[in-house]
Amino acid sequence: MEAVYHFLRSLRWVGDWPQPVLWALAFAVPIVFVVVVFPLIFAYTTLVERKALGRIQNRLGPNRVGRWGILQPIADGLKLLIKEDIVPAKADRVVHTLAPVIAVIPSLMLFTVIPVGSGLIPVNLNIGLLFVFAISTGSVLALFMGGWASRNKFSLLGAMRSVAQVVSYEVPMVLAAVVVVMAVGSLSTVDIAAAQAGGWANVTNWFVFRPWGFVGLVLFLMGAMAESARTPFDLPEAESEIIAGYHTEYSGFKFALFQLGEYLAAIAMAGVTVTLFLGGYNGPGCELPVVGKLIGMGWFFVKLFAMIAVIIWIRGTWPRIRVDQLMAFAWKLMLPMAIINLIVAALYHYIEPKLLAWVVSAGLLVLSWATLSSLSAPPHLQKRTYRYWA
Repeated sequence: MEAVYHFLRSLRWVGDWPQPVLWALAFAVPIVFVVVVFPLIFAYTTLVERKALGRIQNRLGPNRVGRWGILQPIADGLKLLIKEDIVPAKADRVVHTLAPVIAVIPSLMLFTVIPVGSGLIPVNLNIGLLFVFAISTGSVLALFMGGWASRNKFSLLGAMRSVAQVVSYEVPMVLAAVVVVMAVGSLSTVDIAAAQAGGWANVTNWFVFRPWGFVGLVLFLMGAMAESARTPFDLPEAESEIIAGYHTEYSGFKFALFQLGEYLAAIAMAGVTVTLFLGGYNGPGCELPVVGKLIGMGWFFVKLFAMIAVIIWIRGTWPRIRVDQLMAFAWKLMLPMAIINLIVAALYHYIEPKLLAWVVSAGLLVLSWATLSSLSAPPHLQKRTYRYWA
């Protein structure tokens, strides 16, 4: 916000305006950016996802509304906006209405602490990462409210699944991010992005190029996907098992708000992943004096869209796992691996030279992953024997 204020002061035709007006504009610009830009990204991410899933499944995807189906998100929004809002007779109407609204608010708030460029962040909190984890868990309240208020057994089952899933995957996801806090010594997302600047072409200092950073990226991304109920972790809305889970009894714009909250949460967590492990806005050319900030913003969105592409690819190629597999994967594999990664990150910091530290850290992590995978693997199934009776 302060960067926007100083930028407005530097403009010839705006700088002479009264100071309260400039501060009001500086306050409004980040809000408009968060409320307009990221929902717009959500709208066309749905189109890209449907096109990509269609290509993966050997079909066309949306292609009727506009050239190449480019107006499909607008048509979907209008359809859901004018569609009838149906509320079950025995539902708790107040909670039933509040749930989709609460689903969107935490997702939008996540974008306020993600730096999209040098000095370009809506709110620079010194506990920005802590704010991310505190707000991201707020979505589970909305899912539980929707399932509970619907008075539907399938909805309630989906709501209970979402609670168990978020609580289980929040722990390893937080521990996966702690290694970055240890390396930087700060909870500020601005400091975390700035700490990854420098190196060859402004790239080699990204944390993903450390063994503990790569493992942290994988663990954090899986936890973020589980928290936002993305495939293969979409157990709360498993259509083949519980119809649609927590939003079974929702229609019209309320249903659209649930989808908006889910997609925005996935996009926001992809942005947090980019900030933590992929250098944030850092990249070749972002250190230039005049256009560096614009280049840095471009690099951030390129990385963001790359992470979204990975999430879409995983949805199109991985099957949904069972509930018992979901919980076992979190507690038997991800949690121990996150704890081991913390120890390895500490060893990496103290071992010299860094080439030796890299080799030792990578070896320990590979060995730990292989051991935990073998210990948590299900027993081998015996060959089925068929018996035929006359």
